[in-house]
Amino acid sequence: MNEYFENHRKSINNKLDELLPKSSQKVGNLFSAMRYSMLNGGKRIRPLLCIAAADSISSSNEATVVAASAIEMMHVYSLIHDDLPSMDNDDLRRGIASCHIKYNEATAILAGDALQALAFETLSNIKSLSYENHLKIIKILSNNIGCSGMVKGQALDLDTTYKPSSREELDEMHRCKTGALIEASVLIGAVTTQEMTDSQEFALKNFAQKIGLAFQIKDDVLDVESSTEAMGKLKGSDAHNKKCTYTSILGLDKSKAIASKLYSESIESLSGFDERASELKELAKFIISRAY
Repeated sequence: MNEYFENHRKSINNKLDELLPKSSQKVGNLFSAMRYSMLNGGKRIRPLLCIAAADSISSSNEATVVAASAIEMMHVYSLIHDDLPSMDNDDLRRGIASCHIKYNEATAILAGDALQALAFETLSNIKSLSYENHLKIIKILSNNIGCSGMVKGQALDLDTTYKPSSREELDEMHRCKTGALIEASVLIGAVTTQEMTDSQEFALKNFAQKIGLAFQIKDDVLDVESSTEAMGKLKGSDAHNKKCTYTSILGLDKSKAIASKLYSESIESLSGFDERASELKELAKFIISRAY
């Protein structure tokens, strides 16, 4: 990605390093496991969406970077738990051993729990937002990761393993499991500017929902077409785990066509924005064209 994204990715990594607790013998491997999972790679797409959304309204600021870091903590918590033997049972994440493989299952569970709590603590410590906007970002994140969002999607995913699903059921699952946190990332970033209008919020929400679903379809395509080395996780793991995916029910070509259409619709959603939304559009393009 270009200099804009590389600079912001560095600022996010620096902020995460600052916010994460340092390793300590007093809590065994807990802090070490948190830092291992957070700081060993990652595209940082969700925090970058957060920052780009803020810049599409006016400009990102310190509150945006802190909020973006909290969102990445929430994302990594979900990855740690997704990889567990009781969930997707993946041994590899971001090209290295999954947290439960590097440490153990109990430590991985606690590391994920701690990152989720730290995400909310991090948001609650932002001082520059009005009471209304401060409450709004916490509400957006809590709504989008819980029983109406990401966790609901994870439950639906487990429920559909080994079972055939319809396109509508798959859409619902991934709007929750993948799309909800992407939507939260975009909306929270915009809120941190304290300048977002109702019409801009509507447009950004539509953008996020479209590109969030496209993100998951692209993941399903990559699971078929890419390699373990490129993706940083085992190729074909969805098929191995008997997961219902877009490619398994619709085929590769149709899945690609749907993802492309969703991408076009996401860009269309931003038609009312000026050139300040260019980075948001660039991120959408990366999501749909990435090789990992």
